Amino acid sequence: MTLIDQSPIVQSPAEQGPTGQEQAWMEQALDLAAANVAAGGGPFGAVVVRDGLVLGRSGNRVTDSHDPTAHAEIMAIRVACEKIQDFRLDGALLISSCEPCPMCLTAILWARVDRVLFAADRYDAATAGFDDLEFYRLLERPRSTWSVPVARISHEKAQLPFEAWSAYADRIDY
Repeated sequence: MTLIDQSPIVQSPAEQGPTGQEQAWMEQALDLAAANVAAGGGPFGAVVVRDGLVLGRSGNRVTDSHDPTAHAEIMAIRVACEKIQDFRLDGALLISSCEPCPMCLTAILWARVDRVLFAADRYDAATAGFDDLEFYRLLERPRSTWSVPVARISHEKAQLPFEAWSAYADRIDY
């Protein structure tokens, strides 16, 4: 399975040119990224917007929080979800100073964000010394070639949590 989309290029609304407001939100994301560098963090910033309102914004917090998952996009999603008291961001736009890495892209998909705009891309991040491009490439390869083994262990109770989930009447589907 490849993660590179090889389907025909269809121009999306975002590719037809950003609106003036989208440019302003991008400027916020880029300003967050630059301020984050000045504060000793990484060069990334993100803004989550829905219905014209900024719900969350953050710079990258990896080094100051000692948390490898504290990327700007994920932190902005966390702020936005806390603000609206929901784990879904249907109808939201996420604007990032850089193309989201695979982890952030997956978080964006889990949050059900409607659209993403970014400025710099994975190649720009690689030029600056970040692993995004390598992670994209790694995910295209079979797991057997990865430097970190990822393997399934058979266990008689493997389905027990899913059976409990399926039977739980008050569950909140996500």
